[in-house]
Amino acid sequence: MIKNSRHVVPRQEGWAVKKSGASRASKVFDTQEDAIKYGRSQAKKESGVLYVHRRDGTILNRDSYGYDTNPPNDRK
Repeated sequence: MIKNSRHVVPRQEGWAVKKSGASRASKVFDTQEDAIKYGRSQAKKESGVLYVHRRDGTILNRDSYGYDTNPPNDRK
């Protein structure tokens, strides 16, 4: 994983956005939607990757902004 990636993770009350490798959350939100909006803006700002986790901790979605570890083969 790259260092400037952000993770939207569940907490006991709400959702948190954490930078990859950090032990503390950058910001905590009541809803997952608000956390995703904030995480997406941070990932875009740093040309990183946004990982959205489910309540059980598995990854629901992954979006890259500016850096893609697996680019498509059909580039022209």
